[in-house]
Amino acid sequence: MSDPIGRETPRSKASVVSDAINRLLTELSVKCAKEEGVRDYFHVAVVGYGHNSVGSAYGGTLAGRDLVPLSQIAENPARVEQRSKKVPDGAGGLVETTVTFPVWMDPVNNGGTPMRQAIEYAHRLVDKWLSEHPACFPPIVLNLTDGEANDGDPTVPAAAIQSLASADGPVLLFNLHVSDAGGSPVTFPDSDSGLPDAYARTLFGMSSPLPSHMRSYAAQEGFSVSDGTRGFVYNADITSVVQFLDIGTRASDLR
Repeated sequence: MSDPIGRETPRSKASVVSDAINRLLTELSVKCAKEEGVRDYFHVAVVGYGHNSVGSAYGGTLAGRDLVPLSQIAENPARVEQRSKKVPDGAGGLVETTVTFPVWMDPVNNGGTPMRQAIEYAHRLVDKWLSEHPACFPPIVLNLTDGEANDGDPTVPAAAIQSLASADGPVLLFNLHVSDAGGSPVTFPDSDSGLPDAYARTLFGMSSPLPSHMRSYAAQEGFSVSDGTRGFVYNADITSVVQFLDIGTRASDLR
């Protein structure tokens, strides 16, 4: 994850992914904000894995915690940074302004891809959650990786996660491969026939079909979708990472 993403920026893949996750946590907090505060429509775990390490990637007061209610996430960023951002000036151009950017997790590069262990870790979290909340919206697991698992076959725990279900439907597992090779991303395919290698086909096979409401959001974003469309992106660039996280966390209704 230390390599530059898509060869289009000097920023590392880890930095791009961590920024996208931090931005997602901010956007979820805003979407779920009501007059009385942020409602706990979501409980979110951020799990990091590399070398022989798998565990919570939260920093600050949330460090070491797994599934955290969204209201507590909103209240407890590790820090808030001031960042530059270009915005429209109203006359067809862009001007630079300063915005606040809450940070819950930082990019870490420590080698190795213990994907099997990470998915097993997620399975334990989801299984426990379902035992306590059997009627919930089906949990969503998003696996972001830049390489093949080096700790065994990840398809076994992936199938175990997908075999879990709430009363509302099966658990969803989506996979995103972050690229440093350039080229066009393969986004939300409905077949593995156009994928370049066995590794890509493995990740496709590990990915759940997009539910109908997520397919609708994907179609609105200009993607070609069908009933077989999977929650999978291969060779992702910066834009693909952001779109993947956005579409992959869309709930059908927030009241």
